[in-house]
Amino acid sequence: MIHGLKTLRLAAALLLGGGIVHAETPLPLIPMPAEARSMPGTLAIGTHTVIAFAPGDTAAEAAATYFAAELRRSRGLALTVSASAHAPRGAIVFATEPTNPVDAREGYTLDVDGNGVRVAARDGAGLFYGAVTLWQLASADGRQGDTAITDVAIRDWPRFAWRGLMLDVVRHFQSVAEVKQAIDAMAEHKLNVLHWHLSDDQGWRIEIKRYPNLTAIGGWRTPPGAGTHGEPDRYGGFYTQRQIRDVVAYAAARHITVVPELDMPGHAQAAVAAYPDIVGVNGDRPAVSVDWGVNPYLYNVDEKSFTFIEHVLDEVMALFPSTYIHLGGDEAVKDQWKDSRAVQAKMTSLNIASENALQSWFTDRLGDYLGKHGRRLIGWDEILEGGLPRTASVMSWRGVQGAIDAARQDHDVVLAPAGWMYFDNHQSDRADEPSGRLSVLPLERVYGFEPVDASLTPEQARHVLGTEATLWSELLPSERHVQHALFPRLDAMAEVAWSPVEVRDWKGFLQRLPAQMRRYAALDIAASDTAFAPAIHLDDTVPAMLDSGKATVRLDNQTGFGTLRYTTDGSMPTVASSAYSAPFTVSLPATVRAIAIAPDGTPLAAVRSRIVDRDHLLTRRNGEFMKCPDGGLGLRLPLLPDLGDMAATTYDVDLFHSCWLYPKAPLDGVSRVRVEAARLARNYGLAHEQSKVVSYPSKTPNGELEIHQDTCAGPLLASLPLPPGKALGERFVLDGDLARASGQHDLCMRVTAPIDGPLYGLGSVKLLAPNDPQSRTTPPDVVPAHAETQRPHSRSPQ
Repeated sequence: MIHGLKTLRLAAALLLGGGIVHAETPLPLIPMPAEARSMPGTLAIGTHTVIAFAPGDTAAEAAATYFAAELRRSRGLALTVSASAHAPRGAIVFATEPTNPVDAREGYTLDVDGNGVRVAARDGAGLFYGAVTLWQLASADGRQGDTAITDVAIRDWPRFAWRGLMLDVVRHFQSVAEVKQAIDAMAEHKLNVLHWHLSDDQGWRIEIKRYPNLTAIGGWRTPPGAGTHGEPDRYGGFYTQRQIRDVVAYAAARHITVVPELDMPGHAQAAVAAYPDIVGVNGDRPAVSVDWGVNPYLYNVDEKSFTFIEHVLDEVMALFPSTYIHLGGDEAVKDQWKDSRAVQAKMTSLNIASENALQSWFTDRLGDYLGKHGRRLIGWDEILEGGLPRTASVMSWRGVQGAIDAARQDHDVVLAPAGWMYFDNHQSDRADEPSGRLSVLPLERVYGFEPVDASLTPEQARHVLGTEATLWSELLPSERHVQHALFPRLDAMAEVAWSPVEVRDWKGFLQRLPAQMRRYAALDIAASDTAFAPAIHLDDTVPAMLDSGKATVRLDNQTGFGTLRYTTDGSMPTVASSAYSAPFTVSLPATVRAIAIAPDGTPLAAVRSRIVDRDHLLTRRNGEFMKCPDGGLGLRLPLLPDLGDMAATTYDVDLFHSCWLYPKAPLDGVSRVRVEAARLARNYGLAHEQSKVVSYPSKTPNGELEIHQDTCAGPLLASLPLPPGKALGERFVLDGDLARASGQHDLCMRVTAPIDGPLYGLGSVKLLAPNDPQSRTTPPDVVPAHAETQRPHSRSPQ
């Protein structure tokens, strides 16, 4: 048996108008099997092919049925599934095999040769994952109808027992159908834990029959800008207990365990809104929060509160058979506990010296309750701060140190560090990314994550259960946003969680990824193409381009994978277009379009375009502004928080400074400026960070947009009064004189409006000479300068 992956030579027809190329292509499998050996020969699979299992082998029947359904779903190929003691030659056979050579849990063998296919394992999970691997082999071309798979021998098993995905359905609700789609995707990536974030400040999403107000009141919020610009009057939803049982069963059929999360003692505002007299600390009766971030409401620590929590947990445990119940524990701001005489008296009676220690006591008590019912508590790494609760396992999100500390104390851990596994972070710094966190988490960084820290001893390392990707949904208001954030980074995460370290290889992963992108396209999944999308750079200064009438263009993409092909005459590029090898020159005006092509000739990303003319050179649009020296653009926001249009204009904001930098503005001959802007919701709970929000003095009733030369302390070039009104989601144009200056300078643009009012976003800033037309030349919903794209999930050029 040959360890690792051997390549095979495949011929691929170019889909973009070219001929035939031959390329060394690895087996189209993600995650990478532990052992795989490819051999000469292929096996045809078509309507004549039979899928068989031995009569009475229920695990094999389930895997065979799943494989048939996946093949029908992805390529419209319907095969017969039947119980048969003697399968015909060329059949696909699934078999439970107690003496299978792979004795690891969830492991399997898969053999393809001239006699057919045999998938065997000692358990049902192994058979299921063998079916997933076989489906990947059969669906790699992304086409419909009959197919052929290469002869291969695979021996495979997972590295980690916990291979998870966290879905936050609180901030933005996902229907049962959408949750099931996520479960389908998890199964296709060999992930086995759905961490379901079901309660937070912004909503309570699980029906609790004993406490109906949790969903009747806690399940709904009135969003900022309600009823305007498409923003709903009321936002929310919840899952009935019947729906939850359905989702749990659906996941179990795919060997996925659903671990519910109810966040406590913090992130409790929805629960407090529903039952302020039972779980509230200070008598406040808040509404369900519309503010993202950190809010002040906590669960009380008296007996009424614990009785409530235990009753809730009783119903949760009846719905979820998982060993683990996640009780959050993160970002619990302790001000309400500090200010409560009753809570302070409780601490004194318990001889507890700090509020952090009180949280550990709170967590310990609930861990004991779960333990009496045969369950285990897991929580975010903040539960370490007051002393690690005796029975708790730790999910580490603030880096890896929490996991290291807990493992050294003989507690089990799951790694979900923000710097590697927070998939609501952007995948690049491109202007055409949708709403999300502006912190960049590229595909390669996800792939490079190692869950077991080198400092752990072998005994301590055994406490590392695995890893999971986390998908917080504040800035992901639609299913398409979720898909864009997950894929293909989930492929990288899946390989980290499943594959042995010695077979992981970044370059090999990139070679295998085009097949996965074709599967996404076939399944109408809006996977991001950011890792491959061409970036079109201009290497000359704007004054030099305007003076010479020429521009030097440079192309690249994030991964360096694929061949970049381009046109300069406005036509759509194909495989026959010029291949990029070095910077080239265009004469103004020009439209440069580029596409990335995989080694097998299929497109890796949608076409990207850049117009190079005077108008565009003097305009910066959202995504092209830089952060001010003392600030940081942290979020890319939709016009209103609950609008789900992926193609809508977005706005980059600095919550603390309301400041942007227009880099290297050419000011010679410029006399005016036109700004397209919008009034956005300031719906952020900053807790103790609120004091860091900077206020700039205003000179007009509503504040103004100031434009300074070089730095925010530099000469004031313009002060553009903001329009009256408080309506959120309103777009407007600011047009005014710009003090004459010469040369090329950065422009600091900052808002002086009161910091207890709305946020403001800049859609575009255009510099104008005296003879430039004064009418607006671009609509409010302007497309970012680098992103004249097709739909993000399209795989073929126009």
